[in-house]
Amino acid sequence: MTKLALPLASGLALALTAGVAAAQVPQGYPADYAATIEAAKKEGKVVVYGTTDAAAANFLVKDFEALYGLKVEYNDLNSTELYNRFIAEAAAGQGTADVTWSSAQDLQIKLVNDGYGAAYKTPEAAAIPSWANYKDSAYGVTYEPVAIIYNKRLVPAEDVPKSHEDLLKLLTAKPDAYKGKVTAYDPERSGVGYLFFTQDDLAFKQAWDLFKAFGKTEIKLYTSAGAMLERVTSGEHLIGYGVFGSYALSRSKKDANIGIVLPKDYTLIASRVAFLSSKAKNPNAGKLFLDYMLSKRGQTIIANQAELYSLRDDVQGEATVAKVKEQVGNAIRPIQINADLASNLDTVKRLKFLKQWQAALKGN
Repeated sequence: MTKLALPLASGLALALTAGVAAAQVPQGYPADYAATIEAAKKEGKVVVYGTTDAAAANFLVKDFEALYGLKVEYNDLNSTELYNRFIAEAAAGQGTADVTWSSAQDLQIKLVNDGYGAAYKTPEAAAIPSWANYKDSAYGVTYEPVAIIYNKRLVPAEDVPKSHEDLLKLLTAKPDAYKGKVTAYDPERSGVGYLFFTQDDLAFKQAWDLFKAFGKTEIKLYTSAGAMLERVTSGEHLIGYGVFGSYALSRSKKDANIGIVLPKDYTLIASRVAFLSSKAKNPNAGKLFLDYMLSKRGQTIIANQAELYSLRDDVQGEATVAKVKEQVGNAIRPIQINADLASNLDTVKRLKFLKQWQAALKGN
């Protein structure tokens, strides 16, 4: 992971000291925000359930703890585990996370719609895209391109797919060469996988032909990006489909064998969605943490240390909106954070999709 440049790091250090000493209200925030800060300090901690790897989230956690003098209890879970744990704990009435932050955007919207989210208009609302704000209750925090990765040593240059259509043509033309060599999220076991494949269905008219090609080449499915990256790095698999560009970027800096493609026909933009629990034990600390993640300070750390891609246009660095637009231009397709996402989780609709998915993998 890259470190902040010295001037920025020094500036943050000065800000933290001032923040802890005087519980300063961030510039541009309403004056009564001081009461929220003081109430949060009395709560003493914030509990966060997140799907972001703890190593990446730790940059935010440590800076927030230093800034406000609060403890962050960060729980690293996969998207399905997070959803199930949150529901179970809420049903038991014993309290759950104060902030829930997940890459499974549809599951997050469902939780909000089911009454588990607390309405809260962050003071940072004007600085984020309108598509990343759902009813002032759920907010996108990142701007992550969904990439295709490949092993540079083992995939010939002429085989590297530059689009979804290229990948379909490659797997159709060379099924034996790529049998067991392609990997992706499992839509049946991964909330993120289901989200990405349903979005492909909306964006790509040949999506089901591609899914059938996955079946013919015996695609290997996983529940974590880490597993996919490890196996593409080792050469066990050659191509990884639908991988968070943030994780791919970070891994490529450690391993020059990882190649990254942002598809030129369309590149999905995923955003890790956060909301405040309506059953939070530390509601004020939750507000502070959400606001911090969306602030320019938090977003700068997201872009330059956590490498998760900042959502804000006013943040500079490699993992930013500007850098993605440089690479794919108008091919960006943000996954809108709206009620349509939750509709995909309708039991009948989900079962229909997964039944069609299973049939496609069998070549039907």
